[in-house]
Amino acid sequence: MSKHGKKYLEAKKKIDRSRYYDPLEAFQLLKEIAGASFDETVELSVKLGVNPKHADQQVRGAVVLPNGTGKELKVVVFAKGEKIKEAEEAGADIVGGEELAEKIQGGWLDFDVAVATPDIMSVVGKLGRILGPRGLMPNPKTGTVTFDVSRAISEIKAGKVEYRTDKAGNIHVPLGKISFTEEKLLENFFTVIEALIKAKPAAAKGQYLRSISISTTMSPGIKINSQKAAAMGKSA
Repeated sequence: MSKHGKKYLEAKKKIDRSRYYDPLEAFQLLKEIAGASFDETVELSVKLGVNPKHADQQVRGAVVLPNGTGKELKVVVFAKGEKIKEAEEAGADIVGGEELAEKIQGGWLDFDVAVATPDIMSVVGKLGRILGPRGLMPNPKTGTVTFDVSRAISEIKAGKVEYRTDKAGNIHVPLGKISFTEEKLLENFFTVIEALIKAKPAAAKGQYLRSISISTTMSPGIKINSQKAAAMGKSA
């Protein structure tokens, strides 16, 4: 079992583990306890009342954070013909077809997001075993399989994040950096919460947002009042 450092233990003492904080209070506390020497990423974790084993209860999608993620993402695009030039002009870091696929098969994975046009998916499909487990496989549900590569790239560069339930029904999404103001973090937070509410499967029964917590790269989690967050998310 790993041991936590002194800063982590000190931060943990400041969190009331029996309390579910209002969203604003939670972000104010998170900024107070953050003590790393680098600009930590703020993470959102949500436990959904779904059973991902059933196809009609899986939750997956993408949303553009209004204030971005604070991270410069490297985007590769699989395309051919005139779409190659469109992707390059839109700011793609690397554009290619079969030669790009071969490069990835050789072990190169120095990118954050992959976009592909539908007419080249026969080439990209062969990379499923490599890209799939790493969450890098282009998917139409997240807008990364599209002929509108210009829009896809601009949204990703602007702060588009993907969300997907894991085997236990949890979702993990980055909300930005701890250097962001509480207002910017809150705006990103409610954007994601609103997207999750809209993505609620019809087959999901009972309480949908079971639990919500936020943390930084190095901090303990802070629990948020899910009912209040849901009510505020619907009105956001």
